[in-house]
Amino acid sequence: MKRQQQPRTTWLGRLVRGRRPDRNPLRRTSDRVETAILGTLLVTLLAGSPGAAHAASDWAYARSLHTEQAQQATARQVTAFLLEAAPASSGWVTTVPAEARWRAPDGRSCTGQVPAPSRASAGSRVLVWTTLDGMVTSQPLQMSQVSNAAVMAGAGAVGALAVTLLITGWVTRWALDRRRLAAWQADWLASGPRGTSRR
Repeated sequence: MKRQQQPRTTWLGRLVRGRRPDRNPLRRTSDRVETAILGTLLVTLLAGSPGAAHAASDWAYARSLHTEQAQQATARQVTAFLLEAAPASSGWVTTVPAEARWRAPDGRSCTGQVPAPSRASAGSRVLVWTTLDGMVTSQPLQMSQVSNAAVMAGAGAVGALAVTLLITGWVTRWALDRRRLAAWQADWLASGPRGTSRR
């Protein structure tokens, strides 16, 4: 005779079956409270994620755009001439510091170290970014970096919301489990000794 196979259930199926709002007499009030709270957290995640992502993206975009505009206003690209051959780089580094001379945007002549391609010969031209008074600075933010910052901020906001709600759900379940355990212990103390035969 062939044995009937029991239908396989997944953890998701068990979770949904255990959270159905039915009239099961074995379902306690704490179970219903837990289901309501977990449902609220899920709805909050689904409804709140777009708003959180939008707000964080807008904030990061405005902040990065302001930084980009400030950097563009105070930085200029100038041509520097290497006074020495650039040393060889080690590993994956493509630029190395080398001594060079350049003219600042305000007209003064400057000398110092600039990032140069590895093994560039003396006299080579190198484009560098400087402040208006000739100090070497980093390249201003590009619009692609501004956009990337907005995308990353939006994703981070959704992740932070999800983690916050997950921790809230875990703490809620932990607190309700402690209550259930205390109730089981109280029931056992109240009914256990009567059903136990003493010798």
